[in-house]
Amino acid sequence: MNEGFQRPSELQRKIPGASRRVLNVQLKELESHELVGKIIYPVVPPKVEYYLTDFGKSLIPVIGVIGQWGDEHDQRLRTLIEKNIHS
Repeated sequence: MNEGFQRPSELQRKIPGASRRVLNVQLKELESHELVGKIIYPVVPPKVEYYLTDFGKSLIPVIGVIGQWGDEHDQRLRTLIEKNIHS
């Protein structure tokens, strides 16, 4: 969502493992925390777009650091996940 306005179907394509229901629940929660905003266009069929608020954009550096940590520890994390799946 750091790429401007996104329609729910575009977000679904970027997160293929998430069901539409889970995506909608998460978007609603992010909206309630003022991390994303939603625009509903008065057209038929309804058109909805989501965007990061300035508050949401303030998390980008934090998420980047967490992603970097995950990349640096990728193999160890995969080993631990596999170990837990098979135990």
